[in-house]
Amino acid sequence: MRRLIITEKSSQARDLRAALGDRFGQILPAEGHLLRLAEPDEVNPAWKQWSCILLKPDGLYPTRPSAEGNKPAKLKAIAAAMKGCDQVILATDCDREGQLIGEEILEHLGYRGRVQRALFTAQDPKTLQQAFAQLKPNAALRPLYQAAVARQQADQIFNLSLTRTATKTLLGPGVRGVIGIGRVKTPTLGIVCLRELEIRNFRPEDYFEITATATVAAGSFTMRHGPPAARRVTDRARAEAIARAAADYQGPLTVKVEHRRQAPPRLFDLPALQKTCSQRWGWNADKTLAVAQELYDGDGKKLITYPRAEARYLSKNQVADAPTITGALLRLRGFVHLEITKPVIRRGKAGHFHDKGLEGVAHHAVIPNVNVLDDLQPRLDRLSDDEKRLFALICRSYLAAVMPDYEYRQTVATMQVPVAGSAAAEFKATGRIPLRLGWKAVYGVIMAEGEDESGDEQTLPPLTDGEATTLTDPKVEAKRTQPPPRYSEGTLVEAMQNAWRFVNDPALRERLKEAKGIGTPATRAEIIKGLKRQNLLAADGKFVVPTTAGLQIFELLRAAAPSLVDPGTTAAWEMRLDDIVSGRADYRAVIDGIADVAAEIIAVLQNHGAGRIDLDVADPTPSRRGARRTQGTRRKAAADAKPQGGRRRRTRAVEPDGIGDAATNPEAPSRSGTSGGAPTAKMLAYARSLASNRNLALPPGCDQDFAICRQFLDQHAR
Repeated sequence: MRRLIITEKSSQARDLRAALGDRFGQILPAEGHLLRLAEPDEVNPAWKQWSCILLKPDGLYPTRPSAEGNKPAKLKAIAAAMKGCDQVILATDCDREGQLIGEEILEHLGYRGRVQRALFTAQDPKTLQQAFAQLKPNAALRPLYQAAVARQQADQIFNLSLTRTATKTLLGPGVRGVIGIGRVKTPTLGIVCLRELEIRNFRPEDYFEITATATVAAGSFTMRHGPPAARRVTDRARAEAIARAAADYQGPLTVKVEHRRQAPPRLFDLPALQKTCSQRWGWNADKTLAVAQELYDGDGKKLITYPRAEARYLSKNQVADAPTITGALLRLRGFVHLEITKPVIRRGKAGHFHDKGLEGVAHHAVIPNVNVLDDLQPRLDRLSDDEKRLFALICRSYLAAVMPDYEYRQTVATMQVPVAGSAAAEFKATGRIPLRLGWKAVYGVIMAEGEDESGDEQTLPPLTDGEATTLTDPKVEAKRTQPPPRYSEGTLVEAMQNAWRFVNDPALRERLKEAKGIGTPATRAEIIKGLKRQNLLAADGKFVVPTTAGLQIFELLRAAAPSLVDPGTTAAWEMRLDDIVSGRADYRAVIDGIADVAAEIIAVLQNHGAGRIDLDVADPTPSRRGARRTQGTRRKAAADAKPQGGRRRRTRAVEPDGIGDAATNPEAPSRSGTSGGAPTAKMLAYARSLASNRNLALPPGCDQDFAICRQFLDQHAR
């Protein structure tokens, strides 16, 4: 019997050969999608001219062989091996997109033989061997494939139709650019714009906290009156009254002592890794992915598992690897001081080894690769400084996961101070005494992911409940509420993953939680980059901010077609795709339904009025081809820091970047607070246009002072 195994990427093929040999037949890798959807004008030549129409063919968009990189050779090799083949085993990722990558090849090549499916979320030999011992008929996953087809086709129709319509209706006369609309891209722009508007509209409030020195028999310490936000002291007179009451006050101390345990943080998925690297080293999301990708499949490295992970759990099969990985890491100079006699295995939802937590995802958490630990030091010698830092971070995460809990004794001391004419004021002090460092020993002075050093805790002397205490030297501290912080790329990726927080409908919130937000670990960094290149977002130091054009587009879309900037749209789509998988809906009907929604939005945008955006938003040459999840796009993340000769990269989502390499918008407002001289000609033209359209008077000096012009735009462009 001649059998062929098709994997999604070369690393899978390599691991399968190591685990299975040739027992199940020839193993050939794809490189992500080997096929693309046809261009609109390849389906209908009349669609080459941009207009406000629904780009929906009578049937489905057909597939065409991709001409990218080595994809033609990969497809040719699979086609040749498939001739005379009795059986095909699909061993692509076990998620929806992985099913599409494998099955679309069979459909395109017209294969009608027996097809089986291997499902796995880890690529260690034991897991792969078990998956091939339990092959499933591929027909059982046909609904998953149809859901993937519906997603792909609907994205093409929705994104391309609305990109053309928004560009034609919203750009001002003579303005060159493309307003790229995407089911993921546009809500991401909305997340950043909403935060920016929240910051601009924020009105700080003054409040007060009172500190005093508490003295007991064993020593002294600081106590604080700092009520929670709802009960803050906002009146200075009351704050001073509390301070006077605390001066030389004597009274009993209430002491509560608790023995507490803290489990280690969860392992890293890609969004958590990107957020941590952003906060710790100022890396953007793309750099984190590029460095991780090099650790994963760089020549002679292969030190970590697949980095584009969407789960923070490992499978139960990987429990057996814990002693091997731990032993190898403890031989490294940076970890030799740790004592781990036996790895602590935490199972279930609150632990690290949890099969149910891997359901519906293709890749487990990012950890050191167990298969290369016998040859570790030569591989480490090949690493750059950044690669060493990231590998050490991933190693610490794994070691912490198999170490004991951090145990400590927490003491909370409170004291009620009577205040004349009002309620008593509670003064409080908190102290923590470590009893067993446990997993924290692996971090030393470095904070683990998710830890917050608030500074509220202190070392307390021995205290007894009810003992007499004297307060002295009270001080009133003036404080001011702060606006929410702007997003860094790392926290923006996290916001995309937790986009359910921006959705009010309970059902949509829950579905977006299940879908792990908008975008995927493989595409979020690319989406942010695309919005920057399109001149809708810009970097301001380590933060990501909307440009003036980005805010304009957001406001217009929010007014005309709010569903376009609502993350809940993705949740609604996911619920329709769920219906396909469960057999409650036909995939063609779902495509038609989403196309109908796109047609309604097209009509709304046409009726909303044209020529509203006055600033250039992008390079005028759009990339209209439906992009695919490809090994090329994933592997080229590491090369993004190098000049690419103007070649445009593609992402998994079918969203046109429509941008070329447009420079950062010179009209984006400065965050420095300085005037910077006179406003640019475009800023001034836009300010005059706003004033004319809204019957406003330009403030004095607007045409001479950048800061005055910017303030006018900030106030009225919204």
